[in-house]
Amino acid sequence: MPKPEKLEFQTEVSQLLKLMINSVYSEKEVFVRELVSNASDACDKLRYLSNTKEKLIKDDPNFKIQIAIDKKNSLISISDNGVGMNKKDLVSNLGTIARSGTAHFLKELSESKTKDLSLIGQFGVGFYSAFMVASQTKVITRKAGENKLWIWTSDGESSFTIEETEDSSILASNRGTTIELTLTKESKEYLDKDRIQNIIRRYSDHISIPIYISDVTEKKDETLEPINSASAIWTRSKNKISEEQYKEFYNHIGQMFDDPWMTSHYKAEGKIEYTVLNFIPSTKPFDLYDPARENRLKLYVKRVFITDNCPELIPPYLRFLRGIIDSEDLPLNISREMLQNNPVVTKIRSSLVKRTISDLKKKLAKDRVSYEKFWKNFGPVLKEGIYEDFERKDSILEISLFKNSKSSKLITLNEYIESMGRKQKDIYFMTGDNYENIINNPSLEGYKSRDINVLILDDPVDSFWTSSTPVYLEKSFKSVTRGADGLEKIDGDKKDIKENKSAEPLINLLKEKLKDKVKDVRISSRLTDSAVCLVSDEGAMDPQLEKILQQHNQLNQGLSQKVMEINPNHKLIKKLSKMSKDKNKITEVENISILLYEQSKILDGEKPSDPIEFSKKLIDTIYSTVEN
Repeated sequence: MPKPEKLEFQTEVSQLLKLMINSVYSEKEVFVRELVSNASDACDKLRYLSNTKEKLIKDDPNFKIQIAIDKKNSLISISDNGVGMNKKDLVSNLGTIARSGTAHFLKELSESKTKDLSLIGQFGVGFYSAFMVASQTKVITRKAGENKLWIWTSDGESSFTIEETEDSSILASNRGTTIELTLTKESKEYLDKDRIQNIIRRYSDHISIPIYISDVTEKKDETLEPINSASAIWTRSKNKISEEQYKEFYNHIGQMFDDPWMTSHYKAEGKIEYTVLNFIPSTKPFDLYDPARENRLKLYVKRVFITDNCPELIPPYLRFLRGIIDSEDLPLNISREMLQNNPVVTKIRSSLVKRTISDLKKKLAKDRVSYEKFWKNFGPVLKEGIYEDFERKDSILEISLFKNSKSSKLITLNEYIESMGRKQKDIYFMTGDNYENIINNPSLEGYKSRDINVLILDDPVDSFWTSSTPVYLEKSFKSVTRGADGLEKIDGDKKDIKENKSAEPLINLLKEKLKDKVKDVRISSRLTDSAVCLVSDEGAMDPQLEKILQQHNQLNQGLSQKVMEINPNHKLIKKLSKMSKDKNKITEVENISILLYEQSKILDGEKPSDPIEFSKKLIDTIYSTVEN
């Protein structure tokens, strides 16, 4: 018999274990919920595999979870006859956290004053909650269809051991897993059978696998009854399910530990029959912006778990949903390839998306304050659908909320349109990476002075959907930083021809001096207080979108040249216009023109082209002014 192999925990696992073992955490009972939940998942996975490999469960066809208490030896064990694990699974599942964002998550958790360790379930590492109550944890397991039986052991320090054993009697079934915990003195309360029963009924009653409990110090009862309902909650009538039961199921199925913000439970009947029980969290999941953009919906067929990773069921922009879809029409042995092109799945997806958007629309109309909290958490994700889902573009825009230049309150596009002046024909917007920078940008001055509202779009996704969405309710979207503003058409302003004409020499000088930096120089009607600003040409890409693409190395060429607009009524421009007619002042005007260009770049959130040269010219200009 080979000796136990000693292996080191991944750094992040060691950090997590130290946080749990050394923290003062009042609700340590969550370890029962987490381990029972894992056992249930193991049974669900094997039930699915047995659809095509029936021999895997032939010797033990009835799935169950068994909890055994041994007061004499301070032991509690949780056993299942599910899919089990082999050596490779033990190392990857119990020694490593293979999730993106691991380091960031642990850093936040370690710095948190509350040490809210209930988040471990959301992070997908609920097994480690065992170390909050155990001085030693032993995992005895055999993978379904394999012969080798393995024992994984750890005290929660820096390492664990794995050994193979030939003693098949230590596992009740020919497959599955037993997790045996040696409880610490402080955790002896979990040796009380009634205490464990209450925890199961509170947190795990919804689990469809029967859960049994026994005390080995008592006389064996051959007629043990399950302590949970052991029926799929979504098959029950809504009027027979309490809010607490919905919450318990949400916590289990979604690996979230807040209250659901919205619950959607319904059964679709007709040509295609399926049941939906979905939730929207009230807090933002930590992996919401994971590049994989995976959803967390579980697919069942006739109450049999199929998969928890089915991108065909829901588009990425609704990935914040948590819950299940149970189909009556899909075959039990459906493969991943079949899911991708299955017309039933396509119809379920279409109906599910439509229903979710409809529910959100109702929530927006009924409870605006609550909806705004939802929008703060998930608005940027939902807006991905505006450019990804052409069919529902307008429906998503209708339930979207926007920051704006006239109010601190979020508004809908319908509210924006209702407040438009009689002569205003377009929906004006400005994109950027920071609300304060956008709201103070000179390009907004002309709109503010004319009491025209501008949408302030500071989410990265805004630059994408505005570039692919020309209209909403027959109103065109128009960027205030792209193309000619056309403000004079709104209020009938007549430009000061005299001022414009006197600025012509300056414009010609600026065009020549800045020809390698700007595409054009022209008079602006959008400026009222500032001297100059930079805007994109009419046919150019949204400037914020260009920046994003450049940051991700997805821009084939450099940033496109912008147009410099000048305010002929500004005192500095008037002064420069006069100086440009004096040959002795040309060099000074040229230096100032460079400063104005670089200053405009700074206001747009960019760095000067040459910070050292910019600083030198600035000092020289100030010195010249002081000297004169």
